[in-house]
Amino acid sequence: MDRRILTVLFVAAVLMLASCRENVNQPVAQQGQEEQKEALYDNHQDVNVDKKKYKKGSKNLELPARSKDGDEIVLHRKGYTVSYDKRRKTPKWVAWHLTSDHAGGEVERHENLFHDDLDVPSPRATDNDYFNSGYDRGHMCPAGDNKWNTTAMNETFLFTNICPQVHGLNAGAWNDLELACRGWARKYGDVYIACGPIYEGTPITIGRNRVAVPTAFFKVILCMRGQGAPKSIGFIYPNATASRKMFSYAMTVDEVERRTGIDFFTNLDDDVEDRVEHERGYF
Repeated sequence: MDRRILTVLFVAAVLMLASCRENVNQPVAQQGQEEQKEALYDNHQDVNVDKKKYKKGSKNLELPARSKDGDEIVLHRKGYTVSYDKRRKTPKWVAWHLTSDHAGGEVERHENLFHDDLDVPSPRATDNDYFNSGYDRGHMCPAGDNKWNTTAMNETFLFTNICPQVHGLNAGAWNDLELACRGWARKYGDVYIACGPIYEGTPITIGRNRVAVPTAFFKVILCMRGQGAPKSIGFIYPNATASRKMFSYAMTVDEVERRTGIDFFTNLDDDVEDRVEHERGYF
């Protein structure tokens, strides 16, 4: 056969083989690009969050549904998970699983532990924003629920877990509700809790970084053990000194969802979630 013909056939075969390899490798390359995009999204939106926690039927029953407005950063701490509101510089919600073991402990609280959270972008809340503001640095996940571990205790003082709170509420009825939750954890073995601020209208702000002041606070509690379980209860307190008894602020979780727009306890099976959120449980 003519030498030139052999050369042409050889070149054609090489080009065909290269084309086949490109077609085979293209899905892999695309997959790699998608994984890179997902990693970039995760690095921007989440810190130390296990996506499996958001699958239906998992054990992380305290976690609400993820926000769809793009303004949140979800951060996983040793004792709680927080959805941080970048616009208001406060949490949207904070959720944790409070066990009987975690309801006590020997780690002491120190007031000088309040500190900036470097996992969220600037501008962010700082101690200077609260100084002379007239508001307490109100914990959402309480320091008292995290005496079981030094790191867990310290992380409750991050400003991503803090809201401006009227002193009479922070030191009064809100603290009473925190004590009640620890009592329920000891009684039943564990409870699942989510809480956070409510904003109605345009909120006032404090400090140079314009930290939003909530008009009210919510807390929802789920119990999977004991008489009447599974059962849940919700509370909403105005950001003011509470003048009534605790259970006069109680309501169903459905009512809290209507006020907040947050979907709670989404890791429950749907039929169980619908029932327990529609009924006010008795603790």
